[in-house]
Amino acid sequence: MKLTMLSSDDKVAEIKRLYYKTTRHTIQADLAKALDLLKSMSSEEERERVAVYMDGLSQMRSDWGIRSKNEEGRTKKGKHGREKEEGRKKK
Repeated sequence: MKLTMLSSDDKVAEIKRLYYKTTRHTIQADLAKALDLLKSMSSEEERERVAVYMDGLSQMRSDWGIRSKNEEGRTKKGKHGREKEEGRKKK
């Protein structure tokens, strides 16, 4: 989905709107739309203007424990590439 008809300011405004209006139920779609808008920006300066909102959307997705389709098959790895044993208690 290319959104090249929007002006630079319109793209920034839309990403901000997505950031402020996203919910646990809409985060995946909102983040995907924000990424499409980010990719359609032509300059680094434009992308820098929305970096904090993109980071915030990503953080919300992480905080809410929502994984993307690409991440569903992955396991968590420790420092040395070994899988972590989650829920393991230290004695």
